[in-house]
Amino acid sequence: MNRAGSLALVAALAFAAYAVIAGAVSGKLRSMRVLKSAERATLAFCVMITLAVAALEYLILTDNFHSAYVASHSNRALPVYYKLPVLWAGQEGSLLFWTWLLAIYSALAVLLNGRKNRQLMPFVVSITMATGVFFSVLINFIANPFSGLSLASAGGIRAFTPPDGSGLNPSLQYPSMVIHPPMLYLGYVGFVVPFAFALASLATKQPGDNWIRTTRRWTMVPWMFLSVGIVLGGNWAYEVLGWGGYWAWDPVENASLLPWLGATAFLHSVMIQEKRGMLKVWNVVLIITTFFLSIFGTFLTRSGIVSSVHAFAQSDIGPFFAVFLAIILLFSLTLLFLRLDYLKSENRLDSMVSRESGFLFNNWILLAAVFAVFWGTIFPIVSKAVENTTVTVGPPFFNKVMIPIGLLLLFLTGAGPLLAWRKTSFQSIKRNFTLPLAVAAGAGAVMYAAGVRELYPWMTAFLCVFVAASILGEFYKGARTRQRVWSENFLEAVYNLTMRNTRRYGGYVIHLGIVLLFVGFLGLAFKTEAKGLMNVGDLLRVKDYMLRCEDLTTGENPNYAYERATLAVTKNGRALGTMDPERRLFKASQEMTSHVVIRSSLAEDLYVVLAAHDPESNKAIIQVFVNPLVAWVWIGGLVVFLGTLLALVPSRVEREMAQIRQGQEEAVGVGDQELGSEE
Repeated sequence: MNRAGSLALVAALAFAAYAVIAGAVSGKLRSMRVLKSAERATLAFCVMITLAVAALEYLILTDNFHSAYVASHSNRALPVYYKLPVLWAGQEGSLLFWTWLLAIYSALAVLLNGRKNRQLMPFVVSITMATGVFFSVLINFIANPFSGLSLASAGGIRAFTPPDGSGLNPSLQYPSMVIHPPMLYLGYVGFVVPFAFALASLATKQPGDNWIRTTRRWTMVPWMFLSVGIVLGGNWAYEVLGWGGYWAWDPVENASLLPWLGATAFLHSVMIQEKRGMLKVWNVVLIITTFFLSIFGTFLTRSGIVSSVHAFAQSDIGPFFAVFLAIILLFSLTLLFLRLDYLKSENRLDSMVSRESGFLFNNWILLAAVFAVFWGTIFPIVSKAVENTTVTVGPPFFNKVMIPIGLLLLFLTGAGPLLAWRKTSFQSIKRNFTLPLAVAAGAGAVMYAAGVRELYPWMTAFLCVFVAASILGEFYKGARTRQRVWSENFLEAVYNLTMRNTRRYGGYVIHLGIVLLFVGFLGLAFKTEAKGLMNVGDLLRVKDYMLRCEDLTTGENPNYAYERATLAVTKNGRALGTMDPERRLFKASQEMTSHVVIRSSLAEDLYVVLAAHDPESNKAIIQVFVNPLVAWVWIGGLVVFLGTLLALVPSRVEREMAQIRQGQEEAVGVGDQELGSEE
């Protein structure tokens, strides 16, 4: 099976290289026949990579420890449901998985554009498959997942199969890790399609709204996956790592946030181009930046140049990514410079108090966030290269910079919908802002009276209420208008209003999800913790909770040995049951991890960790956190996901316009096909 997988990878590289050349030739000659050949090669690339993935997964599931990859990342006692994430647990497998998702996205781009965007598709195929060539080279020659184990002996080199493997990294043996990495990969990889369409529009001198309309959903889908992946990653860090938090500004966490910020800026900015024909250069720059940051995030994770619990070990793969990143920038910016004359704005900004200006401010702040996170992430690398001293940039820097930026973005989330296009009059501002500000001021007064006096927590609460009131007010006003015009009941009016413009109201739902995320972030200001040595009968108090140690036990199963503390929990004298945190020693890897136990509610989490065992006193070291409002982070992430799904649903108006455009594009496609056949 190692041989079959290797042959599939070689064939995939050949198909990808052919597709790059054939796509470019078909674009130059405007030959539909050559384009179809390039598209078939793209589909064949997808088939070959799929066969390679199937071969590796077969080796994993059958415990074939002659495979170096399987021996390094799996073992016989590993539960079957954790053998799936073995595919992306190591460098070689994760690069194969990345390439597989790229192949799927590329194949979908070909299949879904079989009768439209025919002038763009030659270059879309070339660009996506050029990325495929890069990753195929890596998994064929640098990080091949189908290498076998061998031993050198007096009789020569012979194949070697160990009796068992080293096992999966214990921190990956958690249910969400079956979902979290694929979500991140689907986000990272998916941005190649809008990037390809943007460059194709430049190559064909068609920088109008067509590529924007085409790529909006192609951008929203990976943005949605990346959003889910980031939230699931926070949940994994919270429930597995045992430090009581969900975001530590770790370099690899930052690497996932960077393309998310870039794509968020792009999705807001394209609305100005669609509505007013402005910011054409800016939008191309944003999508180039987003794709660059996606590859940069992959580079950070796999090169080993940063220290992170998420990163792979030091490897030789970094220079290849650095060269690829340089090629992306050089090619993209050169093409952009050559097409500047075709990207002139059709209108100017009429007023600083308008929806356009709100989106523009939003973009500036998001790009400031990108710069701050990017600089803080790479600064240790820069300091090491310049002064041969690694200067670590930690949470204090990021919190100091990003909290004000986040609050500004939160304000614009609520203010944007209240502003009109072109120019907003003073009377309109007064009418639209009065109620949300009044409701927020009332909530702020209540928070102040309740003892919330620190600036950032108070402002966060104030702005959350302001944004929620603004967005809910938009739903209410629209529904009331429909009630008057169409005589619908309120719920029916809300439904029809939403389905009439799913993009707008789906965006509002996403913004409500962002509000809920900030409600969760607000809880960080009120976090409480305690730590103590405990034996049977000992007590530990934290805030309103009392924990009593009932038992300390040890045990084992085929996968790991464990130490367990059984703690009886009461809150204000009321019994809440028992909690059983553990420390686990995984037999295959000989790695120790903590198994956290969390009692969650909408108000707060009681988070208990068996941190260590003190050999001198023979007592367990128990660490307890009371984390307010954490549940709202996960709820907010779910609402963002649902809002994105809603925004992806074609609205009634969009469906009508799409039918008209499809007829026009099919007519153009027939003309191109006739021209190609003549050639």
